[in-house]
Order: sequence, then structure tokens, then C-alpha cells
Amino acid sequence: MGRFGLAELGIILAILVLLFGAKKLPALADGMGKAIRNFKRGLDSDDEDVTPADKQVAESSSAAELEVTEAQTADQKG
Repeated sequence: MGRFGLAELGIILAILVLLFGAKKLPALADGMGKAIRNFKRGLDSDDEDVTPADKQVAESSSAAELEVTEAQTADQKG
């Protein structure tokens, strides 16, 4: 089990093209690159949030959900 040669890399590329199609490979590679960058940022920073702004949940809404859940639990018990 040594290093990958040109023939092995060609076989792997051919399999990827067969599995995903030539049109989806650039998008797949771009997504993997972004994931690796975000992972490295997460390792380097302490508690920095790297979630995209459009996917973040406001803290006030999560606090409101917690209050609703607690109220529902209290109603069920009482």
C-alpha cells in the first residue's frame, strides 16, 4: 500500500464521474472545500459561530420556545 499513482487517480476520477456525473463534480468539490474551511476555522477559534446568517436561529426565539415548553409541561402536570 504505497502512494497513489497516475493510474489509480484516473480510476478514482472515472468512478466519481460515473457516480455523480460530470456536471455535479464541481459543486461537490466546492462544497467539500467550504466544509473543510469551516472545520479549520472551528478548530482555530474558541466559540466563534460560523453558521451562515440566513441559517442562524435568533436567541430570543429559542428562549421563547423554552418558555412555551416549560408552560406546556406545567399545564400537563397540573
